[in-house]
Amino acid sequence: MAEVQTPKQIVEKLDQYVIGQDDAKRAVAVALYNRYRRMQLSPKMQEEITPKNLLMIGPTGVGKTEIARRLAKIVEAPFVKVEATKFTEVGYVGRDVESMVRDLAETAVAMEEEKQFSKVRIRAEKEANKRLVKILVPAIRKEKNTNPMAEMMSMLQGMQNGKMPAGDDADAGGEVTDDIRNKRLSVAEQLEKGLLEDHEITVAVNDEKKGGGMGDMYGQMGIDLSDTIGALMPKKKVERTMTVKEAREIFIKEESDKLVNHADIYHDAIQSAENNGIIFIDEIDKIAAGNKHNSGEVSREGVQRDILPIVEGSQINTKY
Repeated sequence: MAEVQTPKQIVEKLDQYVIGQDDAKRAVAVALYNRYRRMQLSPKMQEEITPKNLLMIGPTGVGKTEIARRLAKIVEAPFVKVEATKFTEVGYVGRDVESMVRDLAETAVAMEEEKQFSKVRIRAEKEANKRLVKILVPAIRKEKNTNPMAEMMSMLQGMQNGKMPAGDDADAGGEVTDDIRNKRLSVAEQLEKGLLEDHEITVAVNDEKKGGGMGDMYGQMGIDLSDTIGALMPKKKVERTMTVKEAREIFIKEESDKLVNHADIYHDAIQSAENNGIIFIDEIDKIAAGNKHNSGEVSREGVQRDILPIVEGSQINTKY
């Protein structure tokens, strides 16, 4: 959470974006400040004081969503907006209500990653530029061994001697001469001056395609099959043509990913989601069933029952 602000300060910031709705802005500001005060208590006392939920009622366009969204930005809290009508009772086809908490966890992780990546960006950018230099001035390729068995034996022998597979190293299997080194120094200077930003290069990047089907089903249960399968199989690479500027950003992200501690990111993100997270459930009135029942209202009543533990506080499994 960002620096703690008083309800008055929070309202003043909300006034910059939302006109009117003074009572609503005061209510959310006080609720947020009380949440901070709760966090100052001992863990045992925190269990006795549950954070309050707010019910915002009003026609479309009066600022309900905007107040919640701006509030989350002001305090740098994870925020997700969901529509109650998109969820179905457990056992029906559709999304179960627990997925909104998983979405909140994903948002919290993304925010924490961005925060940690910014801390290592300078180091990551240096490594990214080194990779760009190797692509712009490639090493002299040696003739490839056409015998796969011989290649494997050579790799295993190298690993026994402490030499790991090259991976993303553009110099793998190539020879770097003095002439190439001099050219690379020149290119490195041009990169620093920004003279090659629009130059197009072909780079191998991770294939970000995500499969559906079983993966989505397990994802709703908090099980991430992609991590499990990814640990067993190498990531698929695809070649893309892009500018140096675009490639640098991709490389910076990849290098930042290597420099940060993901265990710490996940821990801090879950803490943020649990203590600061905001879930905005829109159109909740649409799932309120009346006295008369029809076939569609059976599922809506189930959603009401399923949402109750989310509102009151419950434990949800996520892949983190």
